[in-house]
Amino acid sequence: MHFDKTPRLFPYSTERRFLAHCSVSPLYTPAAEEAIALLRDQQHYGVAHFGDYYPQTLEAIKIHGAALFKTTPANLAVVKNTSEAISMIANGYPFAAGDEVISFVHEYPANHYPWRLQEQRGVHIKLLSNIPNRPDIDPALVGSWSMEALEAAVTPRTRVVALSHVQFTSGFAANLPQLGAFCHERGIDLIIDAAQSLGSMPVFPEEWHIAAVASAGWKWLLGPFGIGILYASPALREKIALTQIGAETMTQGMDYLDHTWAPHQTAKRFEYSSSPVTLVAALARCIQEVPAHYGAESLFAEIIRLQDIFLTKLSHPDFKPLLYPPEHRSGILPLVCPDPEAVGTALAEQGIITSPRGGVLRIAPHFYNTEEDMLALASAINAWPGKG
Repeated sequence: MHFDKTPRLFPYSTERRFLAHCSVSPLYTPAAEEAIALLRDQQHYGVAHFGDYYPQTLEAIKIHGAALFKTTPANLAVVKNTSEAISMIANGYPFAAGDEVISFVHEYPANHYPWRLQEQRGVHIKLLSNIPNRPDIDPALVGSWSMEALEAAVTPRTRVVALSHVQFTSGFAANLPQLGAFCHERGIDLIIDAAQSLGSMPVFPEEWHIAAVASAGWKWLLGPFGIGILYASPALREKIALTQIGAETMTQGMDYLDHTWAPHQTAKRFEYSSSPVTLVAALARCIQEVPAHYGAESLFAEIIRLQDIFLTKLSHPDFKPLLYPPEHRSGILPLVCPDPEAVGTALAEQGIITSPRGGVLRIAPHFYNTEEDMLALASAINAWPGKG
């Protein structure tokens, strides 16, 4: 696979070596240009062109997103972020007192607090325990969870399993085909936070029996801050009561004097109010030209190749990578090291951007990074004081 890594598309790659795509990524240049063009259009014409490009833009992101997810546009909705998406699902889920949700003790807040809120309805939240990654590190550092523990936690009252595809600190990736098959066989709805995988790894909810996938657009999708995407299966949508409602929930759309109760049956029912069209257009461009164009499998293979180049050159004994079997690897490669914040600051002074978080230094290259980027990172870390 030939990847276009030219500075024309990624000008920041000439200014620094950005290896922190698990954080807020630099914005893909054509996406920035798309958003600016729409802002200029509004600047000069106001509402005159809005009626045309607004619905077209919302449709475009779903068409390109559908190709990425291997689904249909009807199953996708535009959201602001994962918290909004998962909150609408959790708040609208038909729980009864005594029902259970299973999650992980170190889940990202977007896929934790919406379910904790359901405790007010008598829902019991079960949190899978943390499994340390390796014996020579602090056991308090975030590691992984196990299918065995999940299987043991399930009871006839389990309604939802809510997990991240990739854990945001440890980089542990769930085996989604295995997890989805397990939940499907038991009639459990699997709700996935894919903010740390969508755009860098395959996520195929229909093939893998996932009820919902929520993702932010500003990490691996290389999109603008404040916009995301939600996949919700038809079966899940039938269950979920509406908890956020506005004009765009209804099929009559901009006929604001028609107050007929007629919610969309597609995932558009979750788009309750005006979407930020400039951000939507930018994210649509990102999805169209990067993951939907190259394919998530090809992007992931390139990301792992870049990680492995770094790993073959890493020799500092105080920097310990957290590695998993192939089915659990992700775009995030964490390093356990003394004072990750200080290391991150020092690397940034050399033009190498990483992401300290949760007691580790996260290395997260994307497909457009180069072998030179990874070798420069290894050289900088190997020269860190304390080696010996």
